[in-house]
Amino acid sequence: MKTGNDAGYSAENLGNGYFSVISESVRFGTDAFLLADFAAPKHRDFCLDLCSGNGIVALLLLREFDPLGVVGVEITSEAHRLAEISKELSGAEKFVPINADLRGWRYGGRQFDVITCNPPYYRIGSGAAPSTEAGKLARHEESCRIEDVCDAARRNLKYGGRLCICQRPERLSDCVCAMKAAGIEPKRLRTVHRDAGSPAWLILLEGRYGGAGSVAIEKPLLVYDEAGEYSPEMKRIYRIGDER
Repeated sequence: MKTGNDAGYSAENLGNGYFSVISESVRFGTDAFLLADFAAPKHRDFCLDLCSGNGIVALLLLREFDPLGVVGVEITSEAHRLAEISKELSGAEKFVPINADLRGWRYGGRQFDVITCNPPYYRIGSGAAPSTEAGKLARHEESCRIEDVCDAARRNLKYGGRLCICQRPERLSDCVCAMKAAGIEPKRLRTVHRDAGSPAWLILLEGRYGGAGSVAIEKPLLVYDEAGEYSPEMKRIYRIGDER
C-alpha cells in the first residue's frame, strides 16, 4: 500500500500498532485525544463515534480501552476513505467506518453504550473559512448542528447510555439545551485550559440518556504546567515516555 506524499496521504503512528491516516485537508488535533480519554468506555461497551473524520477518536478508544467495538459515522467521502485505510493499516477489525449523514441515520444493529462526537465548532458565518469542502464541513455547522448530534445520539443510545462531546466554551449553553431537548441529561463537565492562568479553550461534556438532573464539574485539565512543559495528565494522554 502506498503511503506518503506520492499517495496524497500519510500515516501517523499512534502506538500499539494503530495508525491514523491524514491528508492535507483531513487531520486531527489535541481535542481528539482529550475526547477519547474523557469518554473512557468499559471493555464491554459498544461505541459509536459521530463526525468520525479519519477515525482518530475511534482508534484511540480501541487503543486505550479495547471496547466491544466502535462504529464511526462520517459524511465526507474523503475522510471516510482515510478511516478505511487507517482501519486496514491498524488491523482494527473492531472498527466499522460508515459513510453516512448522521441526520436521520440509525444503526441497524444493537444500541450503543457510549457515543462520542467531536462536532463542528462554528456556526455558519463565524470562524475562519477553510479552503476545502471537507474542512468547511468539519469546522462549520453546514451539515451538522449540535442539535443534529444530540438527536442522532437519542436514536442510537441505549437507555442509560452516555454521549460525550467536546466543544468551544462559548457553545456550552447550546450543548446543554440540545442535550436536554433530546432527553439526554448533562452529567459531567470538564474545562480544558492551556495553563493555570488561561481561560478555557475547550469543554468536555457528558450526558446520559434518561439520566436524572445533576451535573458534576470536574477539576480543570491543564495542557501545560508552570514550566511550559506538558502537564503530567497530558503526558499520560499523549503517552509521552510510554514505549508501547
